[in-house]
Amino acid sequence: MIQSMTGFGKATLQLPNKKITVEIKSLNSKSLDLNVRTPYVYREMELALRNQIAQKLERGKVDFSLFIEITGEETSSKINVPIVKAYINQLRQVVDGDDTELLKMAVRMPDALKTEREELDENEWKTIQGVIDQGLENIQEFRTSEGIALEKEFLIRIGNILALMRETVALDGERIETVKNRLKTAIEELNVNVDENRFEQELIFYLEKYDITEEKVRLENHLNYFMETLAGKEANGRKLGFITQEIGREINTMGSKSNHAQMQKLVVQMKDELEKIKEQVLNVL
Repeated sequence: MIQSMTGFGKATLQLPNKKITVEIKSLNSKSLDLNVRTPYVYREMELALRNQIAQKLERGKVDFSLFIEITGEETSSKINVPIVKAYINQLRQVVDGDDTELLKMAVRMPDALKTEREELDENEWKTIQGVIDQGLENIQEFRTSEGIALEKEFLIRIGNILALMRETVALDGERIETVKNRLKTAIEELNVNVDENRFEQELIFYLEKYDITEEKVRLENHLNYFMETLAGKEANGRKLGFITQEIGREINTMGSKSNHAQMQKLVVQMKDELEKIKEQVLNVL
Protein backbone atom coordinates (compact mmCIF):
# COMPACT_ATOMS: atom_id res chain seq x y z
CA MET A 1 0.00 0.00 0.00
CA ILE A 2 1.52 3.32 -1.07
CA GLN A 3 1.55 6.44 1.09
CA SER A 4 1.26 10.04 0.03
CA MET A 5 3.82 12.57 1.24
CA THR A 6 0.98 15.04 1.79
CA GLY A 7 -0.51 14.87 5.27
CA PHE A 8 -1.49 16.54 8.52
CA GLY A 9 -1.41 15.24 12.07
CA LYS A 10 -2.35 16.85 15.36
CA ALA A 11 -2.35 15.65 18.98
CA THR A 12 -2.84 17.37 22.34
CA LEU A 13 -1.91 16.63 25.94
CA GLN A 14 -3.25 18.31 29.06
CA LEU A 15 -0.75 18.48 31.91
CA PRO A 16 -1.58 19.88 35.39
CA ASN A 17 -0.45 23.39 34.54
CA LYS A 18 -0.04 23.46 30.75
CA LYS A 19 -1.50 22.20 27.50
CA ILE A 20 0.83 20.65 24.91
CA THR A 21 -0.17 20.70 21.23
CA VAL A 22 1.71 18.96 18.43
CA GLU A 23 1.03 19.81 14.77
CA ILE A 24 2.76 18.12 11.83
CA LYS A 25 2.27 19.08 8.19
CA SER A 26 3.99 17.51 5.18
CA LEU A 27 4.19 18.06 1.43
CA ASN A 28 6.11 16.29 -1.32
CA SER A 29 9.89 16.66 -1.57
CA LYS A 30 12.76 14.69 -3.11
CA SER A 31 14.23 14.08 0.35
CA LEU A 32 13.39 14.81 3.98
CA ASP A 33 13.21 18.59 4.43
CA LEU A 34 12.43 18.99 8.13
CA ASN A 35 11.57 22.22 9.92
CA VAL A 36 11.15 21.91 13.72
CA ARG A 37 9.69 24.61 15.97
CA THR A 38 9.74 24.00 19.73
CA PRO A 39 9.79 26.20 22.87
CA TYR A 40 13.26 27.12 24.06
CA VAL A 41 13.08 24.80 27.08
CA TYR A 42 12.93 21.76 24.76
CA ARG A 43 15.68 22.85 22.34
CA GLU A 44 18.24 20.46 23.78
CA MET A 45 16.00 17.57 22.68
CA GLU A 46 15.74 18.78 19.07
CA LEU A 47 18.28 16.34 17.60
CA ALA A 48 16.56 13.33 19.16
CA LEU A 49 13.22 14.76 18.03
CA ARG A 50 14.44 15.12 14.45
CA ASN A 51 15.59 11.49 14.44
CA GLN A 52 12.20 10.40 15.83
CA ILE A 53 10.36 12.24 13.05
CA ALA A 54 12.75 11.06 10.30
CA GLN A 55 12.31 7.39 11.23
CA LYS A 56 8.53 7.69 10.97
CA LEU A 57 8.03 9.99 7.97
CA GLU A 58 11.15 9.17 5.86
CA ARG A 59 10.60 11.76 3.12
CA GLY A 60 8.78 15.00 2.41
CA LYS A 61 8.81 18.68 3.32
CA VAL A 62 7.77 18.42 6.97
CA ASP A 63 6.84 21.25 9.34
CA PHE A 64 6.75 20.16 12.99
CA SER A 65 5.44 22.51 15.69
CA LEU A 66 5.25 21.99 19.45
CA PHE A 67 3.12 24.59 21.29
CA ILE A 68 2.74 25.20 25.03
CA GLU A 69 -0.27 26.95 26.55
CA ILE A 70 0.00 27.72 30.28
CA THR A 71 -3.30 26.78 31.93
CA GLY A 72 -2.28 26.82 35.62
CA GLU A 73 -1.45 29.69 37.95
CA GLU A 74 2.28 29.35 37.44
CA THR A 75 4.05 31.82 35.18
CA SER A 76 7.66 32.23 34.18
CA SER A 77 7.42 36.05 34.55
CA LYS A 78 7.64 37.52 38.08
CA ILE A 79 7.72 41.05 39.48
CA ASN A 80 11.23 42.22 40.25
CA VAL A 81 10.28 43.66 43.66
CA PRO A 82 13.51 45.55 44.54
CA ILE A 83 13.58 47.22 41.12
CA VAL A 84 9.88 48.22 41.29
CA LYS A 85 10.33 49.70 44.80
CA ALA A 86 13.33 51.68 43.62
CA TYR A 87 11.32 53.05 40.69
CA ILE A 88 8.47 54.10 43.04
CA ASN A 89 10.90 55.95 45.33
CA GLN A 90 12.39 57.76 42.36
CA LEU A 91 8.95 58.64 40.98
CA ARG A 92 7.90 60.17 44.33
CA GLN A 93 10.73 62.66 43.90
CA VAL A 94 9.39 63.66 40.50
CA VAL A 95 5.57 63.61 40.79
CA ASP A 96 2.92 63.57 43.47
CA GLY A 97 0.60 60.59 43.40
CA ASP A 98 -0.83 57.77 45.44
CA ASP A 99 0.92 54.41 45.65
CA THR A 100 -1.40 52.74 43.11
CA GLU A 101 -0.65 55.28 40.41
CA LEU A 102 3.06 55.13 41.11
CA LEU A 103 2.96 51.33 40.96
CA LYS A 104 1.23 51.43 37.57
CA MET A 105 4.05 53.59 36.24
CA ALA A 106 6.80 51.56 37.91
CA VAL A 107 5.76 48.17 36.42
CA ARG A 108 6.04 49.65 32.92
CA MET A 109 9.69 50.51 33.50
CA PRO A 110 12.58 48.36 32.14
CA ASP A 111 13.42 45.27 34.19
CA ALA A 112 10.26 45.60 36.31
CA LEU A 113 9.45 42.02 35.33
CA LYS A 114 11.97 39.22 35.35
CA THR A 115 11.61 35.95 33.48
CA GLU A 116 12.88 32.84 35.14
CA ARG A 117 14.25 30.25 32.73
CA GLU A 118 12.34 27.00 32.94
CA GLU A 119 14.44 23.86 33.23
CA LEU A 120 13.71 20.71 31.24
CA ASP A 121 11.82 18.09 33.24
CA GLU A 122 12.86 14.70 31.85
CA ASN A 123 9.75 12.95 33.17
CA GLU A 124 7.57 15.58 31.54
CA TRP A 125 9.49 15.17 28.27
CA LYS A 126 8.84 11.42 28.27
CA THR A 127 5.13 12.21 28.58
CA ILE A 128 5.39 14.74 25.74
CA GLN A 129 7.08 12.14 23.55
CA GLY A 130 3.91 10.10 23.80
CA VAL A 131 1.84 12.91 22.31
CA ILE A 132 4.49 13.41 19.61
CA ASP A 133 4.16 9.71 18.70
CA GLN A 134 0.39 10.17 18.54
CA GLY A 135 0.78 13.13 16.19
CA LEU A 136 3.11 11.07 13.97
CA GLU A 137 0.61 8.19 13.90
CA ASN A 138 -2.15 10.62 12.92
CA ILE A 139 -0.18 12.05 10.00
CA GLN A 140 0.73 8.53 8.84
CA GLU A 141 -2.96 7.60 8.85
CA PHE A 142 -3.64 10.72 6.78
CA ARG A 143 -0.83 9.79 4.36
CA THR A 144 -2.18 6.24 4.04
CA SER A 145 -5.66 7.54 3.30
CA GLU A 146 -4.25 9.83 0.60
CA GLY A 147 -2.24 6.87 -0.72
CA ILE A 148 -5.40 4.82 -1.21
CA ALA A 149 -6.87 7.61 -3.33
CA LEU A 150 -3.65 7.88 -5.34
CA GLU A 151 -3.55 4.13 -5.95
CA LYS A 152 -7.10 4.16 -7.34
CA GLU A 153 -6.14 7.05 -9.63
CA PHE A 154 -3.01 5.24 -10.85
CA LEU A 155 -4.89 2.01 -11.61
CA ILE A 156 -7.45 3.94 -13.67
CA ARG A 157 -4.71 5.72 -15.66
CA ILE A 158 -2.69 2.54 -16.22
CA GLY A 159 -5.86 0.79 -17.38
CA ASN A 160 -6.51 3.64 -19.82
CA ILE A 161 -2.99 3.38 -21.26
CA LEU A 162 -3.36 -0.39 -21.69
CA ALA A 163 -6.69 0.06 -23.50
CA LEU A 164 -5.25 2.77 -25.77
CA MET A 165 -2.21 0.60 -26.52
CA ARG A 166 -4.44 -2.28 -27.57
CA GLU A 167 -6.43 0.05 -29.83
CA THR A 168 -3.14 1.19 -31.35
CA VAL A 169 -1.97 -2.38 -31.97
CA ALA A 170 -5.37 -3.26 -33.47
CA LEU A 171 -4.82 -0.55 -36.11
CA ASP A 172 -1.39 -1.91 -37.05
CA GLY A 173 -2.73 -4.24 -39.77
CA GLU A 174 -4.66 -1.41 -41.38
CA ARG A 175 -1.57 0.80 -41.19
CA ILE A 176 0.60 -1.79 -42.98
CA GLU A 177 -1.94 -2.18 -45.80
CA THR A 178 -2.12 1.60 -46.13
CA VAL A 179 1.67 1.85 -46.41
CA LYS A 180 1.78 -0.96 -49.00
CA ASN A 181 -0.93 0.62 -51.14
CA ARG A 182 0.67 4.04 -50.91
CA LEU A 183 4.04 2.70 -52.07
CA LYS A 184 2.48 0.66 -54.92
CA THR A 185 0.51 3.69 -56.09
CA ALA A 186 3.64 5.82 -56.05
CA ILE A 187 5.54 3.24 -58.15
CA GLU A 188 2.65 2.90 -60.62
CA GLU A 189 2.59 6.67 -61.06
CA LEU A 190 6.29 6.54 -61.95
CA ASN A 191 5.33 4.16 -64.78
CA VAL A 192 8.40 1.96 -64.44
CA ASN A 193 8.86 -1.80 -64.39
CA VAL A 194 9.61 -3.19 -60.93
CA ASP A 195 10.82 -6.62 -59.88
CA GLU A 196 7.99 -7.86 -57.65
CA ASN A 197 10.30 -10.02 -55.52
CA ARG A 198 12.70 -7.13 -54.97
CA PHE A 199 9.76 -4.86 -54.20
CA GLU A 200 8.47 -7.29 -51.57
CA GLN A 201 11.93 -7.55 -49.97
CA GLU A 202 12.32 -3.78 -49.79
CA LEU A 203 8.79 -3.44 -48.48
CA ILE A 204 9.45 -5.95 -45.69
CA PHE A 205 12.66 -4.12 -44.77
CA TYR A 206 10.79 -0.80 -44.78
CA LEU A 207 7.94 -2.12 -42.62
CA GLU A 208 10.32 -3.72 -40.12
CA LYS A 209 11.69 -0.26 -39.34
CA TYR A 210 8.16 0.79 -38.33
CA ASP A 211 7.20 -2.39 -36.51
CA ILE A 212 5.88 -1.64 -32.99
CA THR A 213 5.73 -5.20 -31.66
CA GLU A 214 8.77 -4.79 -29.40
CA GLU A 215 7.50 -1.45 -28.06
CA LYS A 216 4.10 -3.01 -27.36
CA VAL A 217 5.67 -5.89 -25.40
CA ARG A 218 8.00 -3.63 -23.41
CA LEU A 219 5.25 -1.11 -22.71
CA GLU A 220 2.95 -3.83 -21.42
CA ASN A 221 5.76 -5.17 -19.20
CA HIS A 222 6.47 -1.70 -17.77
CA LEU A 223 2.77 -1.12 -17.04
CA ASN A 224 2.53 -4.46 -15.23
CA TYR A 225 5.73 -3.69 -13.30
CA PHE A 226 4.25 -0.34 -12.28
CA MET A 227 1.20 -2.10 -10.84
CA GLU A 228 3.37 -4.70 -9.06
CA THR A 229 5.47 -1.94 -7.49
CA LEU A 230 2.32 -0.09 -6.54
CA ALA A 231 1.20 -3.11 -4.53
CA GLY A 232 4.57 -3.42 -2.72
CA LYS A 233 4.93 -2.91 1.03
CA GLU A 234 7.94 -0.56 0.98
CA ALA A 235 8.14 3.15 0.15
CA ASN A 236 8.40 3.17 -3.64
CA GLY A 237 7.76 6.68 -5.00
CA ARG A 238 11.21 6.96 -6.58
CA LYS A 239 10.91 3.54 -8.25
CA LEU A 240 7.50 4.45 -9.66
CA GLY A 241 9.06 7.61 -11.06
CA PHE A 242 11.76 5.61 -12.85
CA ILE A 243 9.16 3.22 -14.30
CA THR A 244 7.11 6.14 -15.67
CA GLN A 245 10.23 7.30 -17.53
CA GLU A 246 10.51 3.89 -19.19
CA ILE A 247 6.80 3.90 -20.02
CA GLY A 248 7.21 7.32 -21.62
CA ARG A 249 10.17 6.12 -23.69
CA GLU A 250 8.15 3.24 -25.21
CA ILE A 251 5.12 5.44 -25.90
CA ASN A 252 7.33 8.03 -27.65
CA THR A 253 9.00 5.36 -29.80
CA MET A 254 5.60 3.91 -30.69
CA GLY A 255 4.46 7.37 -31.74
CA SER A 256 7.52 8.02 -33.91
CA LYS A 257 7.01 4.67 -35.69
CA SER A 258 3.26 4.79 -36.10
CA ASN A 259 3.11 6.84 -39.35
CA HIS A 260 -0.69 6.65 -39.12
CA ALA A 261 -3.02 9.48 -38.15
CA GLN A 262 -5.40 7.52 -35.92
CA MET A 263 -2.55 5.67 -34.21
CA GLN A 264 -0.80 8.98 -33.51
CA LYS A 265 -3.98 10.33 -31.90
CA LEU A 266 -4.06 7.30 -29.60
CA VAL A 267 -0.39 7.84 -28.72
CA VAL A 268 -1.14 11.46 -27.78
CA GLN A 269 -3.91 10.20 -25.47
CA MET A 270 -1.46 7.72 -23.88
CA LYS A 271 1.00 10.57 -23.28
CA ASP A 272 -1.75 12.62 -21.64
CA GLU A 273 -2.62 9.76 -19.27
CA LEU A 274 1.07 9.27 -18.45
CA GLU A 275 1.57 12.97 -17.63
CA LYS A 276 -1.27 12.74 -15.10
CA ILE A 277 0.46 9.74 -13.53
CA LYS A 278 3.80 11.58 -13.39
CA GLU A 279 2.21 14.54 -11.61
CA GLN A 280 0.76 12.31 -8.90
CA VAL A 281 3.86 10.09 -8.56
CA LEU A 282 5.67 13.16 -7.18
CA ASN A 283 3.39 12.88 -4.11
CA VAL A 284 4.17 9.23 -3.43
CA LEU A 285 6.46 8.44 -0.49
